[in-house]
Amino acid sequence: MKKTVLGITWAAAQNFWWLPLFCLVIVFIIYRLRKYKSIVRMLVASRWTSVLLKNYSEQRLILKSCLAVFAFVFIFCALLQPQWGKKEQMVKQEGRELFVALDISRSMLASDVKPNRLAFAKSKIKQLLKLLPSERVGLLVFSGAAVVQCPLTRDTGLFTMFLSQLDAESISSGTTALDQAINKVIALFQKLPSRNNKILVIFTDGEDFSRDLTAVREQANTLGLHIFTYGVGTEQGAPVPIVDEQGVPVGYEKNEQGNVVLSRLNPGILQALSRETGGRFISPTQSNDDLKSLVTEVEKYEKEKFEDKELATQEERYPYFLVGTFVCMVLEWLL
Repeated sequence: MKKTVLGITWAAAQNFWWLPLFCLVIVFIIYRLRKYKSIVRMLVASRWTSVLLKNYSEQRLILKSCLAVFAFVFIFCALLQPQWGKKEQMVKQEGRELFVALDISRSMLASDVKPNRLAFAKSKIKQLLKLLPSERVGLLVFSGAAVVQCPLTRDTGLFTMFLSQLDAESISSGTTALDQAINKVIALFQKLPSRNNKILVIFTDGEDFSRDLTAVREQANTLGLHIFTYGVGTEQGAPVPIVDEQGVPVGYEKNEQGNVVLSRLNPGILQALSRETGGRFISPTQSNDDLKSLVTEVEKYEKEKFEDKELATQEERYPYFLVGTFVCMVLEWLL
């Protein structure tokens, strides 16, 4: 917790709660000084002090007490980690670049995972960000077409903001086309500087209506794009709700015979896609075991060096206060 007072930034202001203890120590030092002086005056008249107590000096006693007080004041200031004055620091950035593609077709509103597939996937993506803090991550949403929602960034706050904006009203009326998402990511990576490792993680239920997924998969292999798929949903499936403009369910999707249509997870197509592009298919779990296995796979890829970033940081000044403490304690001991 940082606070700025009198132009000084106290980086460890949370340690301020030690103040009462330091005040008690200082009060004790002052009390000891007064007590010592009163005892001396009771034993010896002031005009005989220099004669009877040759090693006693009231001025030296006061000076020793002041040095002790200053020593504890300096320790307290150092504990608060004072900072002032700025310095430029070059920070080397390393990590991996990966895109997260999120299916926003109507089937993602099915509730075979709670509260529904879209909300479940969003929650998993947020947890994934926490497990990959040093990576640059971009967000892509897709159904029949694909749109970049957030470009590659290490700003997890920005990424989360874009992700949180996706809700039932964002759901597309179209069907899912995995080839559109993959094509979009291929185009994005082709515009970037040459990277050894290109990673795509797709969160989808696997209901796919791609025109030519085989050709796109071959193109991904040529580019060196590793595709990981996360299956959202269950093979038992659930009905797909119809929502109004406010996102309120008003019924369920039905076929031509008037029967409610069930949307089921299609792991087969996702497993094949990942297997043939050097990735892996991830089955959903309520715990973080699924994400941990995904992170383990991602961390096998070598980190890339990003552009170095120059940061302005404040100089640490607490060593000066520690030196002041040491000097005061040495002088107090020598007197």
